[in-house]
Amino acid sequence: MAATINYLNGIIWSPALIYLCLGAGLYFSIRTRFMQVRGFKEMLNLMFKGEKSPEGVTSFQALAMSLSGRVGTGNIAGVATAIAIGGPGAVFWMWVVAFLGASTAYIESTLGQIYKEVDDNGLYRGGPAYFIEKAMGQKWYAWIFAVATIVATGLFLPGVQANSIAAGVETAWGVTPMITATIIIVGLAFIIFGGVKRIAAFAQVVVPFMAMAYIIIAVAIVAMNASEIPAMIALIVKSALGFNAGFGAMVGMAIQWGVKRGIYSNEAGQGTGPHAAAAAEVSHPAKQGYVQAFSVYIDTLFVCSATAFMLLATGSYNVQGADGTMLVNNLPGIAEGPAFTQHAVESVLPGFGSSFVALALIFFSFTTMMAYYYMADSNIAYINRKVHRPWLSLALKIAFLGAVGFGTVKSAGFAWAMGDVGVGLMAWLNIVAIIILQKPALKCLKDYEAQKKSGKKSPIFDPDALGIKNAELWKDIKKRQESTSQEEEPLPSSLAARGSA
Repeated sequence: MAATINYLNGIIWSPALIYLCLGAGLYFSIRTRFMQVRGFKEMLNLMFKGEKSPEGVTSFQALAMSLSGRVGTGNIAGVATAIAIGGPGAVFWMWVVAFLGASTAYIESTLGQIYKEVDDNGLYRGGPAYFIEKAMGQKWYAWIFAVATIVATGLFLPGVQANSIAAGVETAWGVTPMITATIIIVGLAFIIFGGVKRIAAFAQVVVPFMAMAYIIIAVAIVAMNASEIPAMIALIVKSALGFNAGFGAMVGMAIQWGVKRGIYSNEAGQGTGPHAAAAAEVSHPAKQGYVQAFSVYIDTLFVCSATAFMLLATGSYNVQGADGTMLVNNLPGIAEGPAFTQHAVESVLPGFGSSFVALALIFFSFTTMMAYYYMADSNIAYINRKVHRPWLSLALKIAFLGAVGFGTVKSAGFAWAMGDVGVGLMAWLNIVAIIILQKPALKCLKDYEAQKKSGKKSPIFDPDALGIKNAELWKDIKKRQESTSQEEEPLPSSLAARGSA
């Protein structure tokens, strides 16, 4: 089985996918006129705004749900692995894929909003399967994506997160993986049987708190090693561009692992973000597109960079050459993964560092597994749209919890290999789809910016006016918005005076 997984990885993560991810990000950046730069202020303004309804969650809750999927073990163990195999230059390419990927995240998340639906439970649902069927008209392609996502997020990816929790907990406190697996499964069962509202409520509290705590600790550690900062930045850039003597021959590996782990971490283009984006209650799809674009920055430029800086500033990392020789061996006997990061924090904060990273892994990875379940469940809901199959949801819950237990006790290498297959497969299917279907998202951006420029505080989306078809739900939303605005509109002064008389 391990040989099969590694073989699939070699095919899926060929240079073609690396070029596709970077190329799509650059292309969307140009088509959106670099909205990830122009719209930075708007991203911040919209992040804490937004409505809430029985059908949908707030923009911030959707952001938290999305971040719960993005901020996970990829930010801790994934960054360490990228440096161990691709060298320090991999960090630079993680930054590049995040900057370009923010525009990709806008496109896919806005499409998720445009073509969302209300499910049998009265909740918003959406994602690539929905917009592929509605905008492209290719139901077979939508089904392939739905099945691939159920397999990837329901079976392959949860094990990576659970495995990292087990590794971090065992390093910090000596708890065996079997005990860790039992605790994780019980906790997840409580959350996922509670539905999307419980997932959103939990994520909006845990994710921001833990991310801020992690970044603060990282800033403190880097500040303690402030003299190393110039050399560290120079090492990252020179290694990425082939100007470093020690890592000059590793540029290809730096690009591959920087992009690979960057996409795994920030998920831009992977097709996971649109599921959470579609759940938000907003007046215009572009709003959540802006918010989701900012989530890529939070994940990679803040949290991933925090890990990278801790590792490099304290020298707590190894680098393995393509031929298997150790180019850097600062931590003899320690394999790549969370142990790198735990050693880095422990070296500066003895008695606290290893436990703190273990706690960060528990919260980050636990919320990521919750997000994975929601994505898989959204695609089960898609499959159940026409013919209701209630057993599918129960089967997903059981299989998901089983995958968590399996991943917890398996080797880290095998767990990561399975996760990479899932990420790569979804990325191929989703990026091809959003390149074909980009026009509605670009129309939304232009319409939103035009309404804002005209002085409208809260733009309203009219799919018919923009020539966007099959966005039926938005016609009902528009009617509701117009009736609400009329009710809230103040009476003209003459009528008001007449009424008081």
